[in-house]
Amino acid sequence: MKKILVTGGCGYIGSHTLIDLVENGFDVISVDNNSRSNPRILEGVEKITGKKIKNYKVDLCNLDDSFAIFHENPDIVGIIHFAAYKSVGESVENPLMYFENNLMSLINLLKCVQEFTIPYFVFSSSCTVYGNPSEIPVTETTPPRPAESPYGYTKQMGEQIINEFSKSSESTSILLRYFNPVGAHPTGLIGELPVGHPSNLVPAITQTAVGKLPQMQVFGDDYPTRDGSCIRDYIHVCDIAHAHTLAIQYMIAGKDTKKCEVFNLGSGTGVTVLEAIKAFEKISGVALNYTIGPRRPGDVIAIYANNDLARKQLGWKPKYSLQEMMSTAWRWEQKIKMDESFYNSKFSELN
Repeated sequence: MKKILVTGGCGYIGSHTLIDLVENGFDVISVDNNSRSNPRILEGVEKITGKKIKNYKVDLCNLDDSFAIFHENPDIVGIIHFAAYKSVGESVENPLMYFENNLMSLINLLKCVQEFTIPYFVFSSSCTVYGNPSEIPVTETTPPRPAESPYGYTKQMGEQIINEFSKSSESTSILLRYFNPVGAHPTGLIGELPVGHPSNLVPAITQTAVGKLPQMQVFGDDYPTRDGSCIRDYIHVCDIAHAHTLAIQYMIAGKDTKKCEVFNLGSGTGVTVLEAIKAFEKISGVALNYTIGPRRPGDVIAIYANNDLARKQLGWKPKYSLQEMMSTAWRWEQKIKMDESFYNSKFSELN
């Protein structure tokens, strides 16, 4: 079995990707310093896969500690890099923290790729690289516009760093630009665990519905869209996770056509914030307590994907509907609510 290192393996997308890799015959290890994640998520991964996943509690901004992982695991053939700060709002408030963490960790990882001759590298990128796009749906060749947040700039700069690195490296890389991952594993054993107040829509919806938040806010209803709220492309986290496995398999099979390739990962359908709320209310039977507030700095008006390239090259096909995204997210939120020990440990370990 080929060994893959997943950075941010205790995080939302990372943990789901660990499962998908194991289910497709890979050996996996994780590195996650748990500054924004709960190590207990790996208990759910073990229940689902039947395998205990080793996690290195290492800050990738520390080069020596990062090198030590590769010295201990000389058989690593690929890296999937998720570990990064990801809140648009927080990045606006604290840009230097985002530039330092997201770029330094990436640079250190690429130094490890170079030193230990790791052949395959997959980067967790984002639709934020498109800024407020000139066209929708966006394709991989849509010209990037200025990012709307420091977080978006870290993804643009990260892609540029990997592109330049690939020109002089023996390694091949894939940049996966995903849109808005939502939902949870169908078993209900793992899902999203936001730190503090959720900055993404679906956790805000489910936390309000379950009573953890008294009310949620919709940021703006005066955008030039069909109902005035922002348009986003929601994609189930398991569909996103599987794309990373396919990307590794694609490179191992030698199907890559360039040293660094880019793929959009989205459903291809634009959904407004208010439409997402209505979809949740329909599957849950819960009337959501929300208000309309002002626009939020860093938000783009509308964006959704053209995913033809990922379908054609990677053989990727999203399986989950918007209703399934909402129902799995709701099942996970209810599980957290019932499992108070897990819920409390999340906050005691993270705060």
